[in-house]
Amino acid sequence: MAKFDIALPEDILAGKTTDIYFLRTEEVLRKAHINKKVTMEIAQKGMPEEYPFGIFTGLSNVLELLEGKPVDIYAIEEGSVFFENTPVLSIVGNYLDFGVYETAILGFICHASGITTKASKCKLAAKGKTVLSFGARRAHPAISGMIDKYAYIGGCDGFSVLFAEELIGKKASGTIPHALILQVGDTTETMKLFNMYIDKSVPRIALIDTFNDEKFETLNVANALKQDISGVRLDTPGSRRGDLKKIAQEIRWELDIRGFKHVKLFASGGLDEKKLTELSDIIDGFGVGTSISNAKIMDFSMDIVEIDGKPFSKKGKMSGFKYAYSCSKCLRQSFSIHENDSKICPDCNLKMTLITKKFMENGKIITNLPSVEEIKNKIINKFDLLKKFC
Repeated sequence: MAKFDIALPEDILAGKTTDIYFLRTEEVLRKAHINKKVTMEIAQKGMPEEYPFGIFTGLSNVLELLEGKPVDIYAIEEGSVFFENTPVLSIVGNYLDFGVYETAILGFICHASGITTKASKCKLAAKGKTVLSFGARRAHPAISGMIDKYAYIGGCDGFSVLFAEELIGKKASGTIPHALILQVGDTTETMKLFNMYIDKSVPRIALIDTFNDEKFETLNVANALKQDISGVRLDTPGSRRGDLKKIAQEIRWELDIRGFKHVKLFASGGLDEKKLTELSDIIDGFGVGTSISNAKIMDFSMDIVEIDGKPFSKKGKMSGFKYAYSCSKCLRQSFSIHENDSKICPDCNLKMTLITKKFMENGKIITNLPSVEEIKNKIINKFDLLKKFC
């Protein structure tokens, strides 16, 4: 039995994570000597109400999976916005060379794109305030780094899991849990010890809801650490919280009149984009957990749209290889069977830009892949245009 119930990379490459009916499909095709050249297209049929738009990520995993296989891959770039029916990725090749990987391919992009999109919505709702990804504990530890990576790409300013440092190239964030305060027995004494022993580059952010009233706990810690304290975090359970915004406003007032204007207010625990919108005018930063790590996935489907170069698909699916186009001004999208189509945006009357690119040719990656930071910046640069969808 696999340790920790984890499929290792070699298991994925061997096709062990596929749905069994793909293996039965492969058996039938091989025994019947059928191996047709197909184009399989990935798109989302219908956007969930939660996601009026999507942000495409996970392509690098797909390319890594199919590298060395005799296939061509066309896709929109990672970090690109997409809408209903946008062909985000197309694979061209003999079915038996890649069909067994359909489950893994969809898993890569459905999960990553869902997390990235949710993180972007949270960052937009925060109105420029800091957003950290705190949701790794709500998912299997095998994917904790993946969660933080795609949350960071989607707009989160930081993350909490140590392993994600290897994927992102940036230090994880975090100060103290309730477990430390409970063992020391006092919030102020805990922060004194933290200030004494932890590297000075780590911000002194006090968790102030373990024992006492948040306002008085905040003032106790602030008076003890003076200029060393950089912030306080409210993580009060919902059953005891009351009106979090009013508590924060009261704390802000008491800190300011005592000369602690440099102390920032942070909130965590059960937050989503709706709550971030409500709190963004008083809270300086947010730790968002479950709503990002357990974000609704993008429900992509992967369907044959061509066989042996001829348009052919199941009912309910438009056949033929398609190129995606987008308006740079309003983000409206369209698609065409032509690579050099003169698509005009009906809203802006501007020529739409081709956004489909060829990333793999006969199993070789032919397009330079962007870094994590480059993908993140691509998304952030679209935020002003995405606000109208939120």
